[in-house]
Amino acid sequence: MKVSTLMPVLAICALLSFTSCSTESVNEEEVFTVDIATAPQAKPLEIEVLELINNHRINSGLNALSNNNTVKAVAFTHSDYMRQSNDVSHHNFYVRKQSLEENENAQIVSENVAYGYTNAESLVNAWLNSPSHRNNIEGNFTHFDISAEQDEDGGWYYTNIFIKR
Repeated sequence: MKVSTLMPVLAICALLSFTSCSTESVNEEEVFTVDIATAPQAKPLEIEVLELINNHRINSGLNALSNNNTVKAVAFTHSDYMRQSNDVSHHNFYVRKQSLEENENAQIVSENVAYGYTNAESLVNAWLNSPSHRNNIEGNFTHFDISAEQDEDGGWYYTNIFIKR
């Protein structure tokens, strides 16, 4: 296969492996509810992602973000949804956003999602190398959290949500 034919295919594959979302770019497909009752306990992988993001923010002269159990619960709901549907997406973002506005007084809500990264460093580096993901990581936020859920084949689904109160 020619390189000129292969490059667009590789670019599409790379774009499909992770996406970012802000409040301006999502259409809703279905009715969905968010469970904020209890956040699952943080996994070491999740803690490492949060630490790497905060280290990047601090090194960039930005404020460190505080983790938040409600944000964690909302992120878990979406990572679990992606795992069950075997689809990396921002489906139902508006519901997550609305839940965080109502329960955490969020003024701004944004998220990064991803699939397949096996360690925190490769995930955060991929997000930092993508302008839209980097904008979320470096955005004007106060709180964040992440959920990483593994499917039966060992693949990881990630939802990283940022809010500003």
